[in-house]
Amino acid sequence: MKIGIMGAGAIAMKMAKTLNLMEEAQCYAVASRSLEKAEKFAADNGVLKAYGSYEDMLKDQQVELVYIATPHSHHYDCAKLCLAYRKPVLCEKAFMANAAQTREILDAFEKADLFITEAIWTRYLPSRRMIDEVVASGELGEITFVTANLGADVQWKDRLQKPELAGGALLDVGIYPLNFISMVLGTEVEEITSSCTKTASGVDEQNAVILKFKNGAMAIAHSGMLSVTEQYGIVYGTKGYLIAEGVNNVQKLKVYDKARQLKWERDVPEQLTGFEDEVRASIKAIEEGKKECEEMPHKETLRMMEMMDGLRRDWGVKFPFEEQ
Repeated sequence: MKIGIMGAGAIAMKMAKTLNLMEEAQCYAVASRSLEKAEKFAADNGVLKAYGSYEDMLKDQQVELVYIATPHSHHYDCAKLCLAYRKPVLCEKAFMANAAQTREILDAFEKADLFITEAIWTRYLPSRRMIDEVVASGELGEITFVTANLGADVQWKDRLQKPELAGGALLDVGIYPLNFISMVLGTEVEEITSSCTKTASGVDEQNAVILKFKNGAMAIAHSGMLSVTEQYGIVYGTKGYLIAEGVNNVQKLKVYDKARQLKWERDVPEQLTGFEDEVRASIKAIEEGKKECEEMPHKETLRMMEMMDGLRRDWGVKFPFEEQ
């Protein structure tokens, strides 16, 4: 399948590398707002065609799937453009800047009978199935608590400091711990308590979220852009616990018994880059005539965005382009 990349930043480079390693996909085109930048990206990353505007790439009839790799503040406009040219979309996380944009885009693509999915790779990786299997096996007993965190020293990134670019830790890194918890404990959240500290520009720089579920299980999610954390997801049960090393791209699973003794550890399957699974899932869904990926259904993308909207509302974090 011929794939066009919208945007020419670091995440686009990783996708280009991925596509060039795959048999099922071709790194066909890249579009930037600057032709010079697009041409350099294409030359450096093995892309066949370069376009100096998003519209020019979307006019290319050979493009069969568009990967949106722009900042998430721009995802809404990029997705609308793809819709206008009837291009299926794999949109990098966070899917949109808020739930209102998400709801509008999902409804529009559904009405147009067109495929779109959120490219949050943890939902597609083999580690997701591996963790699901451990939980379902009963080896951990009844799951009572989950913790997940993702912290990195990325405060120097300009876009993370800017409200107009939907900056802050939550949408960039916090989305991973929240998704990890959701993948283990499900959707029936009964109560959420949270707090954050903010940058001088008014976006969250680190945050902590406590979730209580209807079945009595609880979870804590932490994310931040000030300091490095161990980035673990931990699933606690009545018979033991599981540690997933690397919550946003699990590399190893370790299971411990009630005495805190290591029972076993397993590495995840070798990756090309980790992005290949979301691409394969998108290709499969499109070929089967589906409008979403079962790994990340539209209702879950919307639910997670609604949750993050609620957190930002509690913190008093609003982006300039949102309704006042």
